[in-house]
Amino acid sequence: MSFSKNLIHWYSVNKRNLPWRETTNPYFIWLSEIILQQTQVKQGLPYYEAFVTNFPTVFNLAKADESEVLKLWQGLGYYSRARNLHFTAKYVVNELKGEFPNTYKELLQLKGVGDYTASAIASICFNEAAAVVDGNVYRVLSRYLGIDTPINTTAGIKEFKTLAQELIDVKDPATFNQAIMEFGATQCRPKNPDCMFCPFRDSCVAYNKGTIDELPIKLKKLKVKQRYFNFLVFLSEDKQTLIEKREGKGIWQNLYQFPLIETEQNLGYDDFLKVAKAHPLLKDKPFELRQYNDTPKVHKLSHQHLNTTFWIVSVDKVENSIPVENITDYPVPILIGKFIEGFDKFKL
Repeated sequence: MSFSKNLIHWYSVNKRNLPWRETTNPYFIWLSEIILQQTQVKQGLPYYEAFVTNFPTVFNLAKADESEVLKLWQGLGYYSRARNLHFTAKYVVNELKGEFPNTYKELLQLKGVGDYTASAIASICFNEAAAVVDGNVYRVLSRYLGIDTPINTTAGIKEFKTLAQELIDVKDPATFNQAIMEFGATQCRPKNPDCMFCPFRDSCVAYNKGTIDELPIKLKKLKVKQRYFNFLVFLSEDKQTLIEKREGKGIWQNLYQFPLIETEQNLGYDDFLKVAKAHPLLKDKPFELRQYNDTPKVHKLSHQHLNTTFWIVSVDKVENSIPVENITDYPVPILIGKFIEGFDKFKL
């Protein structure tokens, strides 16, 4: 039995029951693939269901305010995905009359859609033999074929795409693509793969050479940058607080946060009090300062670690403020969202 037929047979027996597998509607497939980029199925499933409920068609999504989309996305991270999702929905509605492109090459022109997503939509919705290559596919192919080319290099990306394209079942590309991703996610897992009951055990190069834990190979990332964030959480006597929208490029674009002071290192109470007194919102004004978390909370992003301290600032009055009770109406990064959930003054 060939690799593709063996794989598809395994999939027919072992596949999970997931809502996006019950449709070939390109809107739903596109939505699921964007959500599942850099997100596991268990985490992404409730977000998919929420988006489908709130935006049952691409027209509904296109009409939504960006803040509404970002709020629904809150907690998933990589917020550029949400902004691109909204941009593309408007493009499909306004420029393509609500119809998604039906070929791999045309799908690649959509903002936020790369090789993997275009391949998934083209194969699942339009039966085009375009092979998907994601982390699961890299892992399966590198182990099965014993390939040690680093997957995050130009050569590796090209080699694995070519191999996947050679192996795909051209008569049933949709099932093949879903099968190989499912196999990597549930059988050929990153850690503790189920080799004992693997249908490819006898022919798997990595299993027979004892190199399962070594593959796939990925070159080390650049050094992670350390940043030091200090959020000023204003609380007035009349239960008002202050938030601001992050403008421009960079992390959390168009999300809301408390006023931020970024320092070159973590500061203790006395040192930060001096910095706070010089801030435009506090200069020459009476206030009380309290450190909420004794040690900085480290929020890890792919390219930087945010060493974060929340400072409670008690004042008589806050200019340009919002009622504390409205704080949850705004889309915020998960770091701030968790603080809001845990801070008793915001639980009215």
